[in-house]
Amino acid sequence: MTGGDAEREREEERRSDRKGGPGHTVLLALALAVPVTKVAYTVGGGNAVRDVFMGMEPANWPDVLLGMVITDPLLGSVLAVVISRVVFAAFAARGAVPSGRARADRLRRAALTLVNPLAVGVIDACLFGPWWGLATGLAAYALRRGVVVEYRTGRRRPHGSSRAASHDPGYRPAPWLRRAAAAEQVAALLLTVVALPVLTFASALDGQAWTSIVACRVTDGTRTADARLIELSRKGNGVVGWNLDAEEVSNGLGCTATESRYVREPWWRS
Repeated sequence: MTGGDAEREREEERRSDRKGGPGHTVLLALALAVPVTKVAYTVGGGNAVRDVFMGMEPANWPDVLLGMVITDPLLGSVLAVVISRVVFAAFAARGAVPSGRARADRLRRAALTLVNPLAVGVIDACLFGPWWGLATGLAAYALRRGVVVEYRTGRRRPHGSSRAASHDPGYRPAPWLRRAAAAEQVAALLLTVVALPVLTFASALDGQAWTSIVACRVTDGTRTADARLIELSRKGNGVVGWNLDAEEVSNGLGCTATESRYVREPWWRS
């Protein structure tokens, strides 16, 4: 590869980082497609999907994706790692990672690299347990560390480098750290464009409701019966939910939570 080709490749990588890279595009596509897929497979598609989203009201639509993430440890952890890396790469491309070797630069670089992985690790630990939290925090840190090495060595340069040093000419990372930084690029790509889409769609098609299933008293005209509802929203002392028995949106009273969130068999078993 010639020097001009290498520089063009680096500029393309920097431009991609500034826009959030492929992770930004994948995250946006998944945020739009996966909740609809989840609802469609769970309740049966067609008019049922429209009724469910109307029953939830627009402000509650993100609850579908949130419910999937906080009930699936592997999906939640991979998503946390990907978001941590995408956000950090986008800020690094704008010069947020200091390249100097002064104490203040080192402290700032350490804070930028550590704080977010620590935060996602704590969140994961609270949701899924300490081992999930530890693994998520370490993975997020490893991917961020690779980004720092790339920018400090000049392999990538921040946008607007005239306002700050583009890299540290005296920085000589150990050979193993250079190899690890290169591996970080591959790992980030695989997590973002392969693992995350597979996990999200697997969760969307697993046959479980994205939120609680409650047993309620439902009144239809003059008839009152017990029914299972997928909770969509709360109204006063009752619940608005998708009635799994009548296949329609119903208002339920005296609701109690059920143990299982399974509605149907997973797609791969059907």
